[in-house]
Amino acid sequence: MAVWNLGSVNADLVFQVPHLPVPGETLAATGFSRGLGGKGANMSVALSRAGSRVEHIGAVGEDGVWMKQRLRGYGVSVTHLAELDGPSGQAVIELDAEGENRIVILAGANHQIDETALEGILSGAAPGDWAIFQNETNGLRAFASAAKAQGLKLAHAAAPFDAEAVAPLLPDLDLLVMNKVEAEQLAEATGQPPEALPVADVVITLGGDGARWIHTDTGAVQDFAAPKVTPVDTTGAGDTFTGYLVAGLEQGMDMAAAIELATRAAAVMVTRLGTADVIPRRDEL
Repeated sequence: MAVWNLGSVNADLVFQVPHLPVPGETLAATGFSRGLGGKGANMSVALSRAGSRVEHIGAVGEDGVWMKQRLRGYGVSVTHLAELDGPSGQAVIELDAEGENRIVILAGANHQIDETALEGILSGAAPGDWAIFQNETNGLRAFASAAKAQGLKLAHAAAPFDAEAVAPLLPDLDLLVMNKVEAEQLAEATGQPPEALPVADVVITLGGDGARWIHTDTGAVQDFAAPKVTPVDTTGAGDTFTGYLVAGLEQGMDMAAAIELATRAAAVMVTRLGTADVIPRRDEL
């Protein structure tokens, strides 16, 4: 059993600031760090630390070999993580004293993935495997088609949100994960509320208020409370949640148990400064 993740890999350049700057304001940073990030890499690390076998599909630039090595060190298979000419993905993160952030992303190699190779890569998947992807790479339609052709369960994290990218994917999805704002944006773009989407399971993350699961086939809606913690850094919390959620499902948990596991993982994550490098292990939850 495995999870096949078409996902971004970014170098996270984190500047700690006293507050998020307004337009035209210059601030002196109080700290700086460089770490492994990108929604794809974050989810792969979360999947691995939750106990699943992960095959990461993507690309880094000539400056990103260290990120490939770090993913491997975290137990993620990087057989299908290509090394290309040019820059890797980069994320410049401003992080304030309350744990809130603002992020600017350069796609780099994440948008140069060879789409023609995806069908061949996924031919190595086995029955019962899951596939997962986000909106930080190219090849979304090709990946969804290849995953469904292999009979894989398919999960999508609709971030960064782009209605034109997400809407065509909906009929192929088994699981859609998005935050409250993304859910509102998708409803506005499609004219359909979450409970009417053609996806069997929709999970909406609600930050400190937990998560909501909508089983569209039955119309059932269930809310899950989040553990109360003092946040230090919210970067990567949603990715940690999604990685743990899919890992739980891939390992045979029912949806409610998987969401509870994911909620605990995200709660631990926000108490730590950093992204992929500090995602909690399952035994820490």
